[in-house]
Amino acid sequence: VPERPTLGNTDYAFEMAVSNIRYGEGVTKEIGMDLQNLGARRVCLMTDKNLSKLPPVNAVLNSLAKYGISFQMYDNVRVEPTDQSFLDAIEFAKKGEFDAYVAVGGGSVIDTCKAANLYAASPSSEFLDYVNAPIGKGKPVTVPLKPLIAVPTTSGTGSETTGVAIFDFKELKVKTGIASRAIKPTLGIIDPLHTLSMPERIVANSGFDVLCHALESYTALPYNERSPCPSNPIHRPAYQGSNPVSDVWALHALRIVAKYLRRAIRNPEDREARANMHLASAFAGIGFGNAGVHLCHGMSYPISGLVKTYKPKDYNVDHSLVPHGLSVVLTSPAVFAFTAQIHPERHLEAAEILGADIRTARIKDAGLILADTLRKFLFDLNVDDGLAAIGYSKADIPALVKGTLPQERVTKLSPRPQTEEDLSALFEASMKLY
Repeated sequence: VPERPTLGNTDYAFEMAVSNIRYGEGVTKEIGMDLQNLGARRVCLMTDKNLSKLPPVNAVLNSLAKYGISFQMYDNVRVEPTDQSFLDAIEFAKKGEFDAYVAVGGGSVIDTCKAANLYAASPSSEFLDYVNAPIGKGKPVTVPLKPLIAVPTTSGTGSETTGVAIFDFKELKVKTGIASRAIKPTLGIIDPLHTLSMPERIVANSGFDVLCHALESYTALPYNERSPCPSNPIHRPAYQGSNPVSDVWALHALRIVAKYLRRAIRNPEDREARANMHLASAFAGIGFGNAGVHLCHGMSYPISGLVKTYKPKDYNVDHSLVPHGLSVVLTSPAVFAFTAQIHPERHLEAAEILGADIRTARIKDAGLILADTLRKFLFDLNVDDGLAAIGYSKADIPALVKGTLPQERVTKLSPRPQTEEDLSALFEASMKLY
């Protein structure tokens, strides 16, 4: 590594890694040809029980049949996956000896398929070998994986573009994941027709994930302030901090969210709005997949993991769950009020994109302005009134803080370092929004 004039051991480089992406109405019909072009003989098709009966999976099945692709279907993916649900899918993948994978679904399905592909390609590895430190060993992936084609059916996670797979680690009641460029899909097929079957709240919560991906990656610690500098490029993390290329994607995604999210939620027939949100999800994925996210996501993992009895509208599931986008966005006003003292101009720019009038704004008020803009945005879209509305109280704050502490992969990308007391204050400020 060349000598460089930096203080301490901070990084001096960033790299862009992103899946190939194909976009277009009806483009799913090409998937059989893609697999033929890859020479695939045994394909694993992953989805979940709800989706297996819906048009997106049907479109994939028709294409596989048309091009004579031999496949086995795994439709047991859990919405908001756990370590056990990952292990079940991994077992299926190992037995199947597949030479290609297709994931049709939201982030839960695509992430599960990434994990299945990884561990089937590395059968002697222990599960915790690739899981992010400090919960797992966070080993670099050095084995070659099979091709994976991701067909997203929600407009939120951007998982079709990223090398990240998130799950609930049940024993610790906390979300964690696997992060490596090696697990990103070979191809993301972004077909806006698939968003037309999404119910209203799923559109909303998916859109909030896009919103926070864009805001967090744009305000993350800059890549050249992140330490340590890796001794070998294979150790450079997937989440590297904000950088000039990710910034472009994050801001563009934010503009689309500001323009189209309300429309996509309120009118399921608004094809223009739904198509644009589907693209925004991929754009934000390219941004945060390389820059990373920070406190909203770090704090969201225990919010999801410690769920008690909350069952969201429009989600056909048999277990309590806080949808990922909702768990992320509920802390966003408090988080950006807290981080804005570092790079306030970026926070102000984000507020303006989301509709704030900043002509007479003072730079030192950037955090409060962005927080108020977010509150208004969420109120307008009927979002639950803070963590209290989804079943949490002040008595839960110590457990929520404890669940946030292991999320160093993302919390260390916050532009402003935080103590346990800071995290407690942020959770407390997020109990009620309006």
